[in-house]
Amino acid sequence: MADRIRLKDKSDTKSKGNYFTSKKKNYKFVSSGCTLLDCSIGGGYPLGRMVNIIGDKSTAKTALATEALINFKIKYPQGKAKYEDAEGAFDEEYAAEMGLPIDEIDLGDENPLDTVEQFFDNLKEFITLCKKENVPGIYIIDSLDALSDEAEMGRDIKDGSYNMSKQKQIGILFRKLVRKVEKSKVLLIIISQVRENIGVTFGEKLRRSGGKAMDFYASQCIWLAHTGQLKRTVKKVERVYGVSIKSKCKKNKIGFPFREAEFNFIFGFGVDDIGASVNFLKKADRLNEIGVKVKDPKNYLAEIENMSDKAYRKERKKLSKAVIKVWNEIETNFLPKRKKY
Repeated sequence: MADRIRLKDKSDTKSKGNYFTSKKKNYKFVSSGCTLLDCSIGGGYPLGRMVNIIGDKSTAKTALATEALINFKIKYPQGKAKYEDAEGAFDEEYAAEMGLPIDEIDLGDENPLDTVEQFFDNLKEFITLCKKENVPGIYIIDSLDALSDEAEMGRDIKDGSYNMSKQKQIGILFRKLVRKVEKSKVLLIIISQVRENIGVTFGEKLRRSGGKAMDFYASQCIWLAHTGQLKRTVKKVERVYGVSIKSKCKKNKIGFPFREAEFNFIFGFGVDDIGASVNFLKKADRLNEIGVKVKDPKNYLAEIENMSDKAYRKERKKLSKAVIKVWNEIETNFLPKRKKY
């Protein structure tokens, strides 16, 4: 709360909801690749904080991590970027086709991680390197679930376990490192898989593995859900070309929590930022009020697809500004009408 209750000068509070609905100057953000998702989490992924992305299979977790790396290198070309593929399933060529500068990313191929202890030692070294060179950094672990711990590694597969040693170790290590991450200019993104709470009749039916540590130490907890498949028929052959995703930021220390965003992930392309923007503005009935020239709202997306690359990028920027403006106007309407103190 200290970050939010910092304004005392009257000039800072002239407009209603100035701090909550304007760009936060005390944070530096990395875009997720989707303007609507950025708005829903408070402006993007913040440097110096820990972000937890949680989802089941086919919810674009790795794709969002890849786009975070791309946008980080665009904004901070001299910054350090590290991607630890603990699952051993990262496709470098696929990521390169999406636009990731593979040669500028440390993929940890030389010393792959096996345990959470190795992960924390590695992260500590990365933070030290970024501080030494005075550059921002991004560190992604995909996923925390794929890592074991030293106690488990030393135990025979036949030996029973309540699986508590890893959870306990994660809690201890996060307590030791959370302040170092906060004081640095490093964005830490941790990807988690979901588990089902068997026998639950009320409350959360899904959970992440690794205990409650991430609930306490992450600044943003973004839950992803797969809501459908995108299909297209070409020459009488039907294929799935993407998936629909719904996100919910259940914990947010940067903005308001429980904000949702819906977007599509297109195979071989990435998050459909323009599609998400257009659909949001249509729902808000603001597509024709924000400076975007739309001849036919029903076929607007098709018109954009036929644009040149230069015109496409220009339209995307225009739509992004419109989404931010409309989102903030809506958020302002939900703020209290007066201050308590």
